[in-house]
Amino acid sequence: MEESIRIRKEYKPVELMKWVKELEGEFSSKDVAVELPRHLKQRIVDEILERLRSLNNNSTGRAKEQEAVENWRKERLKVRGTSNSTISHEEAGILARALESDWDAFSEEIGLWIPVNVTNEEHVDKPEGVEEFEEDILPGRPLQPECNAELHTDYGGDAVRWGLTHHKDSAADCCQACLDQAKSAKEGEKKCNIWVYCPSEFGCHSPDIYQHKYMECWLKYAEKPKPTFKDRYPEWYRNSHPSAPVIIPWASGVVGA
Repeated sequence: MEESIRIRKEYKPVELMKWVKELEGEFSSKDVAVELPRHLKQRIVDEILERLRSLNNNSTGRAKEQEAVENWRKERLKVRGTSNSTISHEEAGILARALESDWDAFSEEIGLWIPVNVTNEEHVDKPEGVEEFEEDILPGRPLQPECNAELHTDYGGDAVRWGLTHHKDSAADCCQACLDQAKSAKEGEKKCNIWVYCPSEFGCHSPDIYQHKYMECWLKYAEKPKPTFKDRYPEWYRNSHPSAPVIIPWASGVVGA
């Protein structure tokens, strides 16, 4: 019996088993999500927003914005561990692991959302004399110039129509609903001059108690329209609202100004 046990041990594939365990450990380590420190996450968002602002000045489309963000990611990966890096070696390693992981998950974590390009067929029933609509602003049909669409912007105001039960297929439809309400409002009723739309399939954050969903369309009125938040939520706000993303998901516009 002892002789049989000794023989089995001698022929046991020890090296193979050791290699398999190492391989399992390698795969399990890759599955661990990379958690970025708040200050590093803030720095990343600032860099990306700065890159996007430089593009917006040239009226570029969504594809260019996505390309710019991807180029930023590649540049960040190149400078890791070099003397050109503006962050510590340890933080550069954390950032590199995050950038090499699932990019969609990473973008969602920092609150980055860029609308995808949507190809719209040109309709021949456009009234004569009407200028070309703005293109590549938001998914769906193009918005009219008078919609004055602003990405990553949330306006306050008195609700003329609650968005919780008022959904529209696109930002253009939401804007049109605001224009229509202003025209049909009775004497003494507030006329819509602000539309606020949630274009994110993941829903849109707001400081109130409600869970705001995709395609919500809020119609509002304000005597002097003013953005509540623009571009990104400030750090003091995120400190008191831990679930808030960095970049504001809402799209808005002021009409009839």
